[in-house]
Amino acid sequence: MSNFNNLGLNDKLTQTAQKIGFEHPTEVQSKVIPVLLEHSTTDLIALAQTGTGKTAAFGFPLLQKVDPEEKHTQGLILAPTRELCLQITKEMQSYAQMTGINNIVAIYGGASIEQQAKSIRRGAQIVVATPGRMKDMIKRNLVKIDQLEYCILDEADEMLNMGFYEDITSILSHTPDDKDTWLFSATMPKEVARIAGKFMMDPIEITVGAKNEGTKNVTHEYYIVNRNDRFKALKRLVDANTNLTAIIFCRTKRDTQKIADQLVETGYSANAIHGDLSQQQRDLVMNSFRKKQIKLLVATDVAARGIDVDDITRVINYQLPDEIEVYTHRSGRTGRAGKSGKSLIILTKSELRKVRQLQKIIGQKFEESQLPSADFIIQQQLLKLVNQVREAQPDDKIDEYMPDIMENFKDEDKESLIKKFLAVEFNRFSQYYRTEGQMSKPDKSKGEKIKDHGNETRFFINVGEKDGLNWMKLKDYLKDELNEDKNGIQKVDVMGTFSFFNTPRELQDKVLQHFKHANFKGRKVEVEISKDKPKRKRKKIKREDNIKSSFKRRRKKR
Repeated sequence: MSNFNNLGLNDKLTQTAQKIGFEHPTEVQSKVIPVLLEHSTTDLIALAQTGTGKTAAFGFPLLQKVDPEEKHTQGLILAPTRELCLQITKEMQSYAQMTGINNIVAIYGGASIEQQAKSIRRGAQIVVATPGRMKDMIKRNLVKIDQLEYCILDEADEMLNMGFYEDITSILSHTPDDKDTWLFSATMPKEVARIAGKFMMDPIEITVGAKNEGTKNVTHEYYIVNRNDRFKALKRLVDANTNLTAIIFCRTKRDTQKIADQLVETGYSANAIHGDLSQQQRDLVMNSFRKKQIKLLVATDVAARGIDVDDITRVINYQLPDEIEVYTHRSGRTGRAGKSGKSLIILTKSELRKVRQLQKIIGQKFEESQLPSADFIIQQQLLKLVNQVREAQPDDKIDEYMPDIMENFKDEDKESLIKKFLAVEFNRFSQYYRTEGQMSKPDKSKGEKIKDHGNETRFFINVGEKDGLNWMKLKDYLKDELNEDKNGIQKVDVMGTFSFFNTPRELQDKVLQHFKHANFKGRKVEVEISKDKPKRKRKKIKREDNIKSSFKRRRKKR
């Protein structure tokens, strides 16, 4: 087994690795570090999952190449979020403790730009930045990167998914053409290949595992439930796993906060992290999660980037993401540092097609599982309580209360006392699972289609696939616009330049009134009651390639 002594690192960095506690390099470190050190100049693309040690893979070579005597900015690391930016900065500072490189600066939104500029002026040899803040500081002439020698794009796929392509392009236009560019990514979508082709020269490519493949340390399970039972299913998973430390992923900020609030209301130590929180709020939430003061972190995909907690036992997908690559990032939050983890998915029958796509692309099998029974959950909770009591260390101050307590229990024998003690917890869970915690079995034969009982209105809307929408994105848009839950919006059918959706008839006036003044991406949205003859409308629009291809696919199936 290799170690850090034979990767080509100098003595100071080797000693630092040992001091930090690195025993053996991970696969990405053992492949990347020697390549970067062997070549005086090179561009590199490294594909590896989240949690495989990518920061050290580029961090150690960067520190060895940067000249501590030169005070201008020699290395720039771009990361998609504030959390990841701060995490990388902290790790780089720990790696640099013996190198003489003592000014590694993080610049990101949500903090004082003047203070960050002051840190840069003191001579920042390495800058770690989010694209938006970096672009802003360049525009204000607060940072200079015209002598940059090394540029690292970390989590490149996520930066591009978040819409940072133009920011990255603008930033790189201010850097020398002969710099080295190192691109690190979990997946290799077309956008990442595009940026590599534009800004890199004959890059060396290193892949750990297969492209877009999930980490082997994570197993994947899914649970099929009725649409209205999603939160009940989540509660069962949380109750059954008594030592749970989990990230629960939702697709929207609104759902994230709603689920976190529901968990807190039912007695769990939970909190939400999403884009509407200030940097101070996000820091407080993350510090509480790292210290295990909260066990359940409910997060959007964007806000979860940069979460560096190695002992997350479960990732729970309360809702599946739209993009396959996003699921890969989610599941990579667990199973880190060589540990095993599980990614759990709560879904409806109609979403099974997404699971099949995920299996095919990430190359791993997803197992259908049954939700824990009420009896199993009660047993686990009682055992948890028993273990807590057994391991409790009484404070001496409790002795002064013992005479009164013993007097109250003087007529109780040992077995009766234990039963009554456990009954407090038993009765609470038993009552819940006998009443509101009960779940109906999903109708797997018919899926999740909602029957039309004649009390729905079908609407036409002038947005569709060419606006970047699929049925799920349109459903989220409608739900947020109308402030309705998803059960109020059904039968979403997305076409090329238009779509259809249904609502209960009592919402008809609300829908028509609201969309008189609505916009989507700066374009006026038009909604009208459909005559429910979409096929006739499709035939009239002969120039829409999406419609033609749709009909061709249908004919082939028949």
